[in-house]
Amino acid sequence: MARRHFVKYTFLAVDPAWRRLPRDERARHKEEVRAACEAFAEQHFLRSYSLVGTRGDCDLMLRTAAPTLDPIHELHVLLNQTGLMAYARIAYSYLSATKPSPYADRPQPLAPREGQDGRYLVVYPMWKKREWYRLPAEERMRIMREHIEVGRRFSGIDTNTTYSFGLDDQEFVVAFDCDDPLEFLDLVETLRTTESSSYTRSETPIFTCIRCSLTRALDALDGERIAMTADVAR
Repeated sequence: MARRHFVKYTFLAVDPAWRRLPRDERARHKEEVRAACEAFAEQHFLRSYSLVGTRGDCDLMLRTAAPTLDPIHELHVLLNQTGLMAYARIAYSYLSATKPSPYADRPQPLAPREGQDGRYLVVYPMWKKREWYRLPAEERMRIMREHIEVGRRFSGIDTNTTYSFGLDDQEFVVAFDCDDPLEFLDLVETLRTTESSSYTRSETPIFTCIRCSLTRALDALDGERIAMTADVAR
């Protein structure tokens, strides 16, 4: 049986003062972050996302996963040693782990799935009302069948649910891979009409993340290389 994985969502907010540093210094800071992430990604799962233009309180998200917490810890120690982190803070942080869903009628992967990345990833922490856990198992299964059926109508969306009970403040972290954010909007609006929605206590904040290479995500922080490319194109 595949090993379960810890999954970490790290959202970084960059101080505007960093953008006023000399170009060479910013480039060095970005290279330090890139080196730390690439070393981690040699043996573990890492994806990078930009939130420039989609959130006002964070700029970059790293989604990492490993069978133990140690590599995730070491990565963040290395990140803290970079020049960029002297001008950045962790705006949001969610720790979770994979486990088989009791409601799934198909085998669920316990390791991050390769090759199924959407153009966008929508992420949010989630809590259920305590009344949900007091329902008999068969009643919860009945309610979730409707929820799952609605989700399958939206075939362009891939759901990644991980569990945080006792590991972090939230109970779940839900992440949706999609290529069309409007399809996701329609999915969530439809789910509001289901019985399962009445048992949700909270599911905010919500992050719409743009999947991109780490180089692109870092360059979006100051727009330096992107602006230079645009000048060349003209």
